[in-house]
Parts: sequence; structure tokens; C-alpha cells
Amino acid sequence: MEESHWKHLTGMDAGLLRELMVKYGQEVWNLAYILTKRYDMADDITQEVFLSAYRNIGLFRGESSIKTWLLSIARNTSVNYLRTAFMRKVTLMAWVSSKETSPSAEHEALEQSLSDDIWRIVMKLPLKFREVLILSGKYDMSMKEIAGVLGVSEGTVKSRLARARHKVKAYWKEEGTAYERL
Repeated sequence: MEESHWKHLTGMDAGLLRELMVKYGQEVWNLAYILTKRYDMADDITQEVFLSAYRNIGLFRGESSIKTWLLSIARNTSVNYLRTAFMRKVTLMAWVSSKETSPSAEHEALEQSLSDDIWRIVMKLPLKFREVLILSGKYDMSMKEIAGVLGVSEGTVKSRLARARHKVKAYWKEEGTAYERL
């Protein structure tokens, strides 16, 4: 279905829901995981996002892309999950551990180590900085789109993005890189 047709829907059937899930499911899950740092939570949030989209497609006004709308729901749902008293009391936010790999070449090992270092640093950032970096870098969203997803002004997005990049640079200098460890 063309992007512009979504705003005219008042209801959704299983076929359209499946289309949304196939096209955007991985991106919704990735954002939920990046924000919560938990595979199981990302699974639950992704399911909730698409159920919400199914129930509320009539509320989609077409002011943003359907992808931006879904990512906004994913962000809000993730934040709500993290805010619940149950999650704060019962769930330990375990550090995202990198998977053990046995690369066949030194270059692959170096690239993996560098990638792990970058993600480890990004995941150390407070949520408000982590989410602007991810929405900008991974999802290639404009300042306006990010502001819409987060419900803040474009100036706030620019400020958070600059501060996030500064923090990443500071962590990078403090911890060194994979290249320096070899």
C-alpha cells in the first residue's frame, strides 16, 4: 500500500497488519531493544506496538510517515515499560553482553571489537541521549521527525544530539578503541 493511503484508513484488516509487521517489524523491535536493553521486553513492546497500530489506525493523520508513527509508538511504549514500578523493582537492567565470536581473520575480529565498543558506549548513555543518536544515525530521521517522535522541540533534539555526540567522544577517549588494544 502506498504511504499516503494509510492516513485515509479507518480500520485495518489482518493483511494490512501483516504488511506493516513485515515492513517495519524489525525496526520497531530494534528501537525497543536499544531503549530497554532487553530482548524479552523488545518482543513484548513490538507486539504491543502493532496491536496499538491495529486498534488506532484511524488516529494516524498522515502528518508523518507510517514508519515515524510506529517508531513513536515504540518509543512511548518502551519508556512506559521502563517507568512501571514493577519493572523498576523486579527487572535488573543487565548489561548488553556481546556474543562470543570466533572470526577467521584478524580484520573481522577488529571490526567486531570496534562495533562492540561503539554499541557499549552508546548503551551507556542516558535514554534521552541514546534515543536521539539511534533515531538520527540508525533510522536517518530528520530533526523534525525526531522531535515529533519524542514530543520535544527541534532545538531540544539538536541540543541532545550534540550532547550525546560529545559524551560518546568523551567515553571513546576515556576508554580507548579496539585498535589501540591490539
